[in-house]
Amino acid sequence: MNRITKLFNIKYPIIQGGMIWNSGYKLAAAVSNAGGLGLIGAGSMYPEVLREHIQKCKKATDKPFGVNVPMLYPNVEEIMNIIVDEGVKIVFTSAGNPKTWTTWLKERGITVVHVVSSSKFALKAQEAGVDAVVAEGFEAGGHNGREETTTLTLIPMVKQHLQIPLIAAGGIATGKAMHAAMILGADGVQMGTRFAMTTESSSHQNFKDTCVNAQEGDTYLTLKELAPVRLIRNKFFNEVQEAYGKCATPDDLKALLGRARAKRGMFEGDLENGELEIGQIVGLINEIKPVNDVVNEIITDFEQSVATTFSF
Repeated sequence: MNRITKLFNIKYPIIQGGMIWNSGYKLAAAVSNAGGLGLIGAGSMYPEVLREHIQKCKKATDKPFGVNVPMLYPNVEEIMNIIVDEGVKIVFTSAGNPKTWTTWLKERGITVVHVVSSSKFALKAQEAGVDAVVAEGFEAGGHNGREETTTLTLIPMVKQHLQIPLIAAGGIATGKAMHAAMILGADGVQMGTRFAMTTESSSHQNFKDTCVNAQEGDTYLTLKELAPVRLIRNKFFNEVQEAYGKCATPDDLKALLGRARAKRGMFEGDLENGELEIGQIVGLINEIKPVNDVVNEIITDFEQSVATTFSF
């Protein structure tokens, strides 16, 4: 048992990222049942849809699970009240100031974790009273920090300033990578891309098939003027690049982006016009498997890595 397994009362220090359009109750429950911590991704759910997923997750697992809440999304107050009403005990917050909700949640007996992209924001989260932080390198899929700091660099930098537990994220999909992150100072890991490519993920099969065929270097960070996002190249991505070539303003980019691009790509399977958000590590994943198999492989790989680590 380490600080993360103790904090969440789980078997393995593995957290499934709360990804929009991928992280419904089926994925969260499967990860929790396999010994990790599953997270429902509230960012892609209307409040009452979130309530339904929480209720279904409680029926699908008797293990701890949590909800990831991007705080800049609409209806955040209603979402937080639903989380409390439904008795969820773990909340991961992101995309906002941790001071806004941390005290309110902790007063209601909820463990709070905040996602950060730098040491500066990790310290602010610690000062706000969170129980742990996720430090996410820019290898990660979806929306990233503007600092573009890699996980290998970020984790030891955050660790030297932090007293609370540290969870590493970004580019982690294997037991060896988990071991490496923990050697660098992490107490546990959060994996998004690896769990997005599972049977239980709620994303569209078209999206999964595209991702498992992706190769090294097929993801790109773009739209930095709005909110940096890592995508697989497709027709929409090429349109963004063409807009940059014409010196597009942030308003031009916002108009091109429109609404529901991520839903169109990941959930509805529009491979041409949707956002296909995924991490760099997708080039290492070439098969869609059930969550339980994935977790077992990660733990076996981790234990083998620990056993064979050389010394001078």
